[in-house]
Parts: sequence; C-alpha cells; structure tokens
Amino acid sequence: MLQRKNRLTVNQYVDGILQKDRVVLSRAITLVESSLSEDQLLAEEVLHQVLPYAANSLRIGITGVPGVGKSTFIEAFGQHILQQGHQLAVLTIDPSSQASKGSILGDKTRMSALASDKRAFIRPSPSGNTLGGVAAKTREAMLLCEAAGFDVIFIETVGVGQSETLVKGMVDFFLLLMLAGAGDELQGIKKGIIETADALVITKADGDNLAKAKLARKDYQNALHLFPLNENGWKPKVKVCSAVENSGLVEVWEMMIDFAEKMKANGHFQRNRTQQRLAWMHEHIKWSLENRFYQDPAIVEQLNQVSPLVEKGEVPALTMARKLVQGFLRA
Repeated sequence: MLQRKNRLTVNQYVDGILQKDRVVLSRAITLVESSLSEDQLLAEEVLHQVLPYAANSLRIGITGVPGVGKSTFIEAFGQHILQQGHQLAVLTIDPSSQASKGSILGDKTRMSALASDKRAFIRPSPSGNTLGGVAAKTREAMLLCEAAGFDVIFIETVGVGQSETLVKGMVDFFLLLMLAGAGDELQGIKKGIIETADALVITKADGDNLAKAKLARKDYQNALHLFPLNENGWKPKVKVCSAVENSGLVEVWEMMIDFAEKMKANGHFQRNRTQQRLAWMHEHIKWSLENRFYQDPAIVEQLNQVSPLVEKGEVPALTMARKLVQGFLRA
C-alpha cells in the first residue's frame, strides 16, 4: 500500500486509479482540487493519461428542494443500482460557509450503507465559491472515478436555485427531487430548473403522503405539458418513490436506462458530451484568467490602492474595473 504522506508520481497515480485503489483515487481527487500550481500541473498530466479510460459511465445529476431527502434517496437508489451489477461513485457537494470557508462534509455518515459497500465510492467536496451547486473540480473528479471503473456516477448538488442548472452541463441525466404537500409546489420551484430536468421524482410517497404524492405527480405532469419539447426529443417524466419502502426505485432506474438508450440511438448522447467538453474548456479559460488576474502582484497592489476609493463612491466601480483589466492585458 502506498504511503499517504509521500508524494506520488504520475505513474503511481495512474496505476493506482486503474487498479481501483480507493486511497490513490481519493488522493488524486484531492490533487485536482488543489490550487497549488505544482499540483495543478501534476493533476493535468494524470488526467491526460487516464482520459482514454474515462467517459464510460452514465452521469446523473441529482438536486432537490431542502428537506426532500436527497441523501436518503441516493442511499436507497444507489443500493438498487449496485444490485444490478454496477459500480457507483457518488460525488456530493457540501455548501461552504462564506464566513469561515468551512464545510461539514458529512455525506459518508448520511449514506452509511453505501459508504461501507466496496462497489461504491463516496467523495464529498466543498462548494467553495463556485456557483451552480457543484465544486470547482467536480468534472475532473468524475473522470477519475470513471477511469477507476465506476460506470454510474451521481453528482449530488447543494440544493435548488437558478444557478443550480450548471450541473446540467456536466451530466447525461438531470434528476429533480420534489416534495408533495409542502405548499404550492408549482410556485415553489424555478422555471429554469424545470426546463433542464429530464425527470421529476416526488419523494416520500408513503403512508398518508402517498395520495398527496400522486396528486402532485398529476399537477407536475400537467405543468410539463406547457413547456416546449426538448431538442433531444425526450419528454420529461414524473415519478413517485419512497426510499424508506424501496418503492418506485425500479421504475426510476428503468426510466434512466431508457433515456440513455434513446439518446445514444438518436446521437444526442455523444453530441451532448462533445458540447460539454467544449464548455468545460471555456470555463477553465475563464477560471485561469481570473486566477492569474487576482494573483498578479501589480494588480494586488493596485486593488489595495483603489478599493477604498470605490468603497467611498469617489470612483465608479465600472471605470476602475475597466482600467485594471486593460492594465493587466497590456502587461
């Protein structure tokens, strides 16, 4: 077993990942999440070498309103998928405090059965300053998990919001979990989320809540008819399930398999992956430029000088931003 305290070489990372060594996989994800320049260069080389072994999974984004029971659903749904002979990686995103920058990262505790199953791998990551309910390096972590042989990838996001739709740009199937009987459901969700969801699943459909869940399903189905058909030809479905009673999970999985088969047949699956890779590149360009801008010593010095002026309203923020950027580009 490789010593955790020792720095690994590119070959040690790659060999460990391909051999499904969970310790090495975890260290590789930590590597790609690092902001150190030397770690970034090493991470790029590792990703380049494992790339031929990646992209052979079904990527599923899972989001939902607060209290919907995402972790409970993933725990039960994940076990069903394992029973079908698959290997599952769950990349969970915990919200970071903007004050302390800390994050609880307690998903392994909330998914104890999956965490103890050798066929599953759970990796929590802090969201940091990244919008969209995902961590900055979620895509890289996903590729590493695929190279390690996990053929189903869950990305659990921090919650529902308009920026949450960013996760749609990195998955094949986007699942929105909803509650029934929690007020005016149709007004309680964002139109942008609905438009990007490939399916809505109403959770906790058991006991006295079962009738409410079925009624909510009908309401959602009627609402979805008001939206135009997706360009991929898929009509979003509405399902009900109970993670506690393990009901409805088979239908949800069969729906996802049906989606993947149809998207591969009409060519949209590969087109979507191609578009996502290009978008991924452009996002990294933006991130790299912003990172270099704020780490430039001259810019840091100028920001310290002009920030008080902007704070006092003596200089327009737009004007100062333009001057700083122009000076950076001329340097």
